[in-house]
Amino acid sequence: MQRKALGFSRLTQHGIYSPNSLPLQRTACRSSHSAGLLLPDTGERWIDQKEKRSLTSDAHCPSWKRGNPKYEKKEPHTRQNAETGKSHHVLKNSPATGSQVSQVNKHKPWIETTYHGIITENDNTVLLDPPLIALDKDAPLRFAESFEVTVTKEGEICGFKIHGQNVPFEAVVVDKSTGEGIIRSKEKLDCELQKDYTFTIQAYDCGKGPDGANAKKSHKATVHIQVNDVNEYAPVFKEKSYKATVIEGKRYDSILRVEAVDADCSPQFSQICSYEIVTPDVPFAIDKDGYIKNTEKLNYGKEHQYKLTVTAYDCGKKRAAEDVLVKISIKPTCKPGWQGWSKRIEYEPGTGSLALFPSMRLETCDEPITSIQATVELETSHIGKGCDRDTYSEKSIHRLCGAASGTAELLPPPSSAANWTIGLPTDNGHDSDQVFEFNGTQAVKIPDGVVTVNLKEPFMISVWMRHGPGTKEKETILCNSDKTDMNRHHYALYVHNCRLVFLFRQDPSEGKTYKPAEFHWKLNQVCDKEWHHYVLNVEFPAVTLYVDGVSYDPFPVTEDYPLHPSKIETQLVVGACWQEYTGNENDTETVPETSAGGELHMAQFFRGNLAGLMIRSGKLENKKVIDCLYTCKEGLDLQMPNGVGKGVKVQMNPSQSTLTIEGDDIDRVDKAMQHVSYLNSRQFPTPGIRRLKITSVAKCFNEEACVSIPAVEGYVMVLQPEEPKISLSGINHFARSASEFESSEGVSLFPELRIISTITREVEPEGDGDEDPTVQESLVSEEIMHNLDTCEVTVLGEELNQEQESLEIDMTRLQQKGIEMSSSNLGMIITGVDTMASYEEVLHLIRYRNWHTVSLFDRKFKLVCSELNGRYVSNEFKVEVNVIHTANPVEHANHIAAQPQFVHPVHHTFVDLSGHNLANPHPFSVVPSTATVVIVVCVSFLVFMIILGVFRIRAAHQRTMRDQDTSKENEMDWDDSALTITVNPMETYEDQHSSEEEEEEEEEESEDGEEDDITSAESESSEEEEGEQEEDQQNVNRQQQLEWDDSTLSY
Repeated sequence: MQRKALGFSRLTQHGIYSPNSLPLQRTACRSSHSAGLLLPDTGERWIDQKEKRSLTSDAHCPSWKRGNPKYEKKEPHTRQNAETGKSHHVLKNSPATGSQVSQVNKHKPWIETTYHGIITENDNTVLLDPPLIALDKDAPLRFAESFEVTVTKEGEICGFKIHGQNVPFEAVVVDKSTGEGIIRSKEKLDCELQKDYTFTIQAYDCGKGPDGANAKKSHKATVHIQVNDVNEYAPVFKEKSYKATVIEGKRYDSILRVEAVDADCSPQFSQICSYEIVTPDVPFAIDKDGYIKNTEKLNYGKEHQYKLTVTAYDCGKKRAAEDVLVKISIKPTCKPGWQGWSKRIEYEPGTGSLALFPSMRLETCDEPITSIQATVELETSHIGKGCDRDTYSEKSIHRLCGAASGTAELLPPPSSAANWTIGLPTDNGHDSDQVFEFNGTQAVKIPDGVVTVNLKEPFMISVWMRHGPGTKEKETILCNSDKTDMNRHHYALYVHNCRLVFLFRQDPSEGKTYKPAEFHWKLNQVCDKEWHHYVLNVEFPAVTLYVDGVSYDPFPVTEDYPLHPSKIETQLVVGACWQEYTGNENDTETVPETSAGGELHMAQFFRGNLAGLMIRSGKLENKKVIDCLYTCKEGLDLQMPNGVGKGVKVQMNPSQSTLTIEGDDIDRVDKAMQHVSYLNSRQFPTPGIRRLKITSVAKCFNEEACVSIPAVEGYVMVLQPEEPKISLSGINHFARSASEFESSEGVSLFPELRIISTITREVEPEGDGDEDPTVQESLVSEEIMHNLDTCEVTVLGEELNQEQESLEIDMTRLQQKGIEMSSSNLGMIITGVDTMASYEEVLHLIRYRNWHTVSLFDRKFKLVCSELNGRYVSNEFKVEVNVIHTANPVEHANHIAAQPQFVHPVHHTFVDLSGHNLANPHPFSVVPSTATVVIVVCVSFLVFMIILGVFRIRAAHQRTMRDQDTSKENEMDWDDSALTITVNPMETYEDQHSSEEEEEEEEEESEDGEEDDITSAESESSEEEEGEQEEDQQNVNRQQQLEWDDSTLSY
């Protein structure tokens, strides 16, 4: 039997022992005579120097221990095997030969009671501690002193058996003689599914004899195997994204935490060791646990939101498969105030009421507010005279407001009838509202007869004034003083030291007793550089002043003697006072005027702006009219639904420019603020900015202001309204007999006048314009209705000669409509706010009379209408009327009637107004007279000859075509024996110019509607003139043309 020694080399070879991974110290089970471990390959025997104890009993079998093995090497004794010839290393003093052992299998294999193993999840061999080695003592020793370890066949290990349910391992014998085995996995292990396994294992020997009978098994040993992890999974964040909100200006230790997990099973690979912010240059940092903090104070004004990209690493330095997005929003520091409002609010004209703050709410920052008061102010001082009002003349506005008649306008817009304001500087930048500027050097004298004031009757003065801080000198608005000789002021309205003063001297017939003479009002409005409306009601001795609709009593009132009797006429002046020049006055340097009584000049000049200066004698102005005169057409409005206004107090000033809302419930106040609206009732409002301001006061439990709410400032942008195009159309050229001009009724100038107004709007194309770039916006003309305030008829050419001609109108009908008329040698002006239909009726009433028509052949007039004091002006509609001078009636030969198909109808030409057909379907007709019949006959002849000329030209052209077809030519023989020819007196002239007239007719038909200056009546007059010029020549040639040369006709 061959002897074999148990060696470490074989253990190492099979992975049982590894000095680097699992250092072991081995102590073998030895017999009582063994003194070391025989290594069969080297013949060396290793003795354990650490334990240094004798091995005397084979029952003693020390276990495996961890540690670094330290063995002392002894000199081996070499002997040669007699059978094989090989040398075996044995300990010295050992016997030279082994004895013969009997073949008996009476011992069970022996293994350790517990094993611990490690296996990597991507490997299949388990690394055990201690190594799996089974020993069998069925090796009989003949000599007890023998130190050799002999192994018989009965002592060999044939296998290992694993006991357990679903154990994915198997045990394999590596060397039967040494009992060495290994444990390996039968399938791929996954640490994430199961980290460790526990089962039992047995060893069994090869039995007795060659058939292995009576094999014996060892005891069951427990095996614990741990599955080592491989870093196969990357970290994964728990959330797809992270969000957080922070308040600006604060440093946070932790804003939020991002967390990633790893699916690996081992602590080394399943733990996240670090996080990293990938986004560069952000004021944030992250620690190893995923907590993000800001590294500096954040500013909402600089950045509203930060977006960070964060990644994670496990302890194996494996990066996350996907980075995560972190959004950190910056919330401004909670400051009490209004939120949810827009700085710019656009208002489109004609849309009615517009909510200004539909989403507004008050942020209180959880302060214990018990009440809130909010004031909304609409600033319109830069629009017109303090706000948007209709810019009709002040006289028209008085009539619209229901003021009494007889009001005289002292500062009317410059016109031919009222020309005394022509030299004054005006401010036309306010929607054509006529504002006059006085800089301390200008003044106007009102012509005599414009104003008649009876000082014994009540009278009224109203004016719009804007005046800044003045000097200590008097600044006169209106002054009625002696025209010559004296400096007596009968009544005057002036500004002095921010006081408004009214001077009123009594009539001398009252006696020489003191009477109230000067009435003073100390008002801030006089010097605040803003527009204000002043109305002065004088009913002596009471004088009441209304400023912006609010009444004020005078204080103080000074008295003076009445004026002494005098027959000197008075002079009414606006902007200064007319008085005698004494040479020692230093009011203002002026150029004196010389009169019969001495040098006169203007003094006490006014510095500021005036508009709408009106005066009326005989009746005071009532409060309703005063409010109407001052009321704005724009302002704030508040219409709250039912239930919203409960518990909310609302106050608004008369001009609707200031609105105050107060309440205890903040939510109800918010609702009320959301219903505050802007309204402009004008059809054509003044475009531009209206500034808004909201001031608020909040009170807490102690009834004191505890929270400061900043003011809100914005503006309403009133957009430019669509400008109307006012168009006048009708018959612009006609002739009448002289008898009609000389009749008492005269001739109607605008019998079929039409007035329409249109606006052009842009219409969005149907569908999406972005998809089809060829689709463009289309313009659509719409007819609208609005008022007119002025129509002016102007004579073109020479002025009217009042001795033989005039423009007249039915004044009774005019007064019924409340429209006024003024006339002069230049024409007629009709003023008053009324509808376009009413103006049509009035203009139909205008008639022209001329009772001396012998030398009159024609007259031309021009009509222009306007709206809003000249803001919108119509086209110039020109009318020419011709006078037909009648002659003795003569007999006329009958004429051949033209065929209907050759007669071209004559239509009146009207202005083409953007799709509106303004042609009158009923042509104007007059009573026929002898002259009219002559004209109609002549025109009929002219039309007939034109048609005949065209026919001859066409016949000549057709003759050429017939020459090519002889068969047809033979069939066209014409028997002209019965043909009768009537000679036209103008045949020669028409023959020469027939082709030219055809071209002219084509050009006239293609002319645009905007140049409709030629009508049938005009054609008649022009033909009549041509007939007069050619009359002599026609008479000479008439007899020569009685026969018709028909050589050019085709038969």
